[in-house]
This record gives sequence, C-alpha cells and structure tokens, in this order.
Amino acid sequence: MTILAQAEWRALVAAHESRVDGWITPHLARRRAGIKHPVEDFLFTYYSYRPAQLRRWHPGPGVVAEGADPAVWGPFYAAAGVDLDAVRAQRGESVRWIRNLLTATAGRTAHFGCFGVHEWAMVYRQTQVEVRHNAWPLRLPPDGIARVVEERGIRCSHFDAYRFFTAPARPLNLLRPTRETQAEHEQPGCLHANMDLYKWSYKLYPLTGAELIADCFALARDIRVLDMRASPYDLAALGYPPVRIETAEGRAEYAAAQRGFAERAAPLRAALVQAASLLDVTAGC
Repeated sequence: MTILAQAEWRALVAAHESRVDGWITPHLARRRAGIKHPVEDFLFTYYSYRPAQLRRWHPGPGVVAEGADPAVWGPFYAAAGVDLDAVRAQRGESVRWIRNLLTATAGRTAHFGCFGVHEWAMVYRQTQVEVRHNAWPLRLPPDGIARVVEERGIRCSHFDAYRFFTAPARPLNLLRPTRETQAEHEQPGCLHANMDLYKWSYKLYPLTGAELIADCFALARDIRVLDMRASPYDLAALGYPPVRIETAEGRAEYAAAQRGFAERAAPLRAALVQAASLLDVTAGC
C-alpha cells in the first residue's frame, strides 16, 4: 500500500487536470457552439467516457491519499483504498474478458499491411450524401476510391471497424471478424485495437488510475490523427495533410507510423493486463 501525503496527491490532481484540460477545453467549446470536428471529437463521441470523468483524478488500487474524501473518486473507493472484493463481485466477469482479450492480442504477431484501407471501405460505393463526414470533401472521386479499395484489398482484423464497412465492401475483406471472435482476430499492429486501449482502460476502472487512462487517451488521440490523415477525406484545411496510402510513398509512411504506435501501445497494454489481473492475484487474500 502506498500512502500519499496531501501535498503529493494534490500535486498529482493539479497536473492531471491541467493535462486533460488541454484536450477537453476545445472540445467543450465546440460543443457549446454546435461545431463538429471530424478528428478531435471522435474520442468524446465514439467512446462513452465523458470529459468530466477523464478529468477526474483518482489514484487506482494500492494507494491511500491522506486527508482525501474517497467518495469523490466514484464507486469502489473507500478510506482504505479500492475495495477489490466489491470490484470482483460486481465486475469480475467483464474484467476477465478484457484481460483475456488484451493478453491474446499481445501474444499475436503484429501486422502492418492494412494501410488504413478500412476507412476507405466505410465509404466504398456510397454517394456523398451517405458518407459519414459529409461536411468534408473526399480526396478522390467515388470511382477513384473504389479503385484503391479493389486494388489494395482490405485486411481488417478489427470488428468495430469492419461493422462500419459498406455492404459492398464487406465481402472484399480478408477476414469476417465478429464480436464473438474478437479475441481470435485482434492483433497489436492494428490502429483501432491500439486506440481501443483507451476504452479498456476506463472500463477497468478503478483497477486503473487516472494517469494510465490519460496515457491511453493520449495514444488514441494521436492514432486518430493518422487514421483520418490516411482516410479518403480531404482535411488539409483543418491542418491534417493527407497520408496518401494510394501511393507507395504514402503506404510506407503509414506503415512506419503504425509500427511506432504499436511500440507505444505495448507497455500500455501490459499495464492494463496487470491491472486486470489484480482481482485474481488478490482472490482469497
């Protein structure tokens, strides 16, 4: 058990809030103004963790903060720290599912040959009216997008990307991922699997502290930028020059960035597996 003096944990609170404010303040301002941003808003709209939850500091298990009211950190926190028995009773099954998924993903060979075609598959053979981000132009005409998809092929292993494919694009994918087979397909080179570490980090609360959740958010935020730069959308006006995966140079740029994100994701995935394993380590203690 780690005991934090008031000065220590208050400094951690201030640092965490300052870090997170840099992410959420522009988003909240846009939301009040009714302005949508196709890159920056994704982590707040696709994922269910609210900005206020991301901003709330909490220490995670094995820590007691002197003079603090643990009630402000949400459920499962008590004067003696996180109540692991209560977490086990209420969340044990979901925690084990997440741990098993993350462990399976970490143990699989990383692949870097998808080149982000999944984003193109989401607009394949659609009209502009049907496109998800229809406020922004596409870099190529519909037949050009179709040609890229058909020439490159689709090698998407991530179900939550695959489920947004257009109907004509799904048969072109190398795999047929489902929710039930997710642990059989997830691989550590996938941008979306690494982006989803943010989702698993907050779903593992309170086994994860606020800093780990924020670290996963930071990774997901950077991945989202590459995801949309390599997409068929033209977002140059927003300051996102395209990664032209329709060219050999663009594919090389994408794969190099993808490898970098896989390297950043590996220690975060390991930390999440360790956090999820706490329930088994402490069982019966």
